[in-house]
Amino acid sequence: MSAGEEIRKERIKKLEKLAENKINPYPAKVAFALTEIASAKLNFKKLATKNPKPIGIAGRILAKRGHGGIMFLDIFDGSNSLGGSTAKLQVFAAEDKMGKENYSLLQETIDVGDFVAVWGKPFYTKRKEPTIEAEKWQMLSKSLRPLPEKWHGLVDVEERFRKRYLDILMNGEVKEKAVVRSKIVSALRSFLDSEGFLEVETPVLQTLAGGTSARPFKTHHNALDIDLNLRIALEIHLKQLLVGGLPKVYEMGRIFRNEGIDATHNPEFTMLEAYAAYWDEEQLMKFIEKLTGELAKTVSKNKAIVFGENKISFKPPFKRINFFDALERYAMIMDYGKKSRDEIVTIALRFGLNPEPHDSKGKIADKIFAKVCRPKLINPTFVMNYPVEIFPLAKRSEKNPGMVIAFQLIAGGIELVKAFNELNDPIDQRERFKKELENKEKGDYEAQPMDEEFIEALEYGMPPAAGFGIGIDRLVMLLTNTDNVKEIILFPTMKPRQ
Repeated sequence: MSAGEEIRKERIKKLEKLAENKINPYPAKVAFALTEIASAKLNFKKLATKNPKPIGIAGRILAKRGHGGIMFLDIFDGSNSLGGSTAKLQVFAAEDKMGKENYSLLQETIDVGDFVAVWGKPFYTKRKEPTIEAEKWQMLSKSLRPLPEKWHGLVDVEERFRKRYLDILMNGEVKEKAVVRSKIVSALRSFLDSEGFLEVETPVLQTLAGGTSARPFKTHHNALDIDLNLRIALEIHLKQLLVGGLPKVYEMGRIFRNEGIDATHNPEFTMLEAYAAYWDEEQLMKFIEKLTGELAKTVSKNKAIVFGENKISFKPPFKRINFFDALERYAMIMDYGKKSRDEIVTIALRFGLNPEPHDSKGKIADKIFAKVCRPKLINPTFVMNYPVEIFPLAKRSEKNPGMVIAFQLIAGGIELVKAFNELNDPIDQRERFKKELENKEKGDYEAQPMDEEFIEALEYGMPPAAGFGIGIDRLVMLLTNTDNVKEIILFPTMKPRQ
């Protein structure tokens, strides 16, 4: 029998002892009123008067020490306060105060990891430690497995992601990132709401998976007897709402793409997309400068953050670079327009890339950009003007129809924002979709489908608009100085152990 199973067996005996004493180890209600630990510690001087009144606290036992007729417990409830108080409080239990029978039951049945409630008077120890002197207690949840002792030194890092509940409990940095992520999401929503955007919800299950180039997850609806896809983007339905007369809309939701997993990719992730009627790319870039600056302030007092070895400032205006100029500067691709597809393939092979036969010249160039150029862009930079085949839903440039009016915001070598002037010409959109179908026939499983319903919506008229998407997980990675998306997603996709 393993050490863990031996401990579990002993704890089950303690369950039986509680049952013998007619005590429910998993009660539905706490027997007395509770005060959050963070709040209690923030006001402890007022509570620990000469004649203190008893208060109740509840939480998980993180430490147990003492001998004979006295015992000290550290109780943690996860609360927090504006005063920055921690969520842990010491409890002092003494046999002469609680009574022999009550104290003995406490001593013999509790373990580190159990959830308990304690009622008693606040006081300071000789070492000025805020403490509750226990008068009575209640078992709230008996733990059967011991908490890990050497969690921080785990060799198998993936074990942390599989047992995220322990990771949050044992690793304060992980919990803090979860809290910061929530603050960033709240700030993002608040900013968009204040700018007149309306938050909406669109279908997760879709007959066609469109809005970007990606491979979808497929499922089947039994009642309708139809195959459906989990959405790969939010774009198509949000632009239909522009047709419907909603001028500023956004959605933040889960996206599913049947793709590989690496430091910046997880098959399930959170995306924000927003669209504004009558805006162009210049208005949108100024908006994004303001937005990202405000988000940076949620994790620092100014608009500067640290990512890796770099200090990054989100103070506008951001740098701008043409997509083709970036290829020339960082990948040494001169005169892109004069080069054939075969020449671009040769350059890609030199960088260790393996273009697919169906990849267009522009898509190959974009792969080169992602591998070679993007890591060089540390300070916030707008990369502008892309070949038309890269973005089938973006509006063509009037000056150069072979290009689209699109840009990406890169910072810390990470793609934060993808944005463009939205294509609202239904005839051009149909031709773009036809080109995507040709690519699919050549083997491009990520090519976008022919979406007749979307084209029909465009034929009713969609106002000129600009839109953008932000990968929330990558944004939080950058703002919290994290180099792996699994650290940001609370429950990343993992292959189960055999």
